Amino acid sequence: MELHELARLLDLRPLTPTPDPHADESGYADNGPEITHGYPDGAADITHGYASDLLSDVLANAPDGGILITLQVHLNVIAVASHAGLRAVIFSCGRIPEDDVIQKAAEEGLSLFVSSSDTFEIVGRLYELGLRGSTA
Repeated sequence: MELHELARLLDLRPLTPTPDPHADESGYADNGPEITHGYPDGAADITHGYASDLLSDVLANAPDGGILITLQVHLNVIAVASHAGLRAVIFSCGRIPEDDVIQKAAEEGLSLFVSSSDTFEIVGRLYELGLRGSTA
């Protein structure tokens, strides 16, 4: 499933401005002036996710090309997510990182989202949508 579609289905608030891959050069999708947010390189298919607040665990076990769900909002999250090859991070429980964290993620091409739901709820909803926790 495309990242921007996951964000819509989970009612995630985007923190990094990345255009809908189906939008034209004006930033609008074909169906009108509604701008959505998604992965910067287009229609990336997200099939796996990982939930952890222990960054060494994320680095060792998160699936390449997946999505991370965490409570952590500091700059190291961006470094670990980028190094692990993740495409996006969802911050749970309404936690929002500082502007420097958001800016670094944008520079790295990493999409950030925030959800008012807790980690357990987000992971359950992602599982219902077909995402799995392992690429094996």
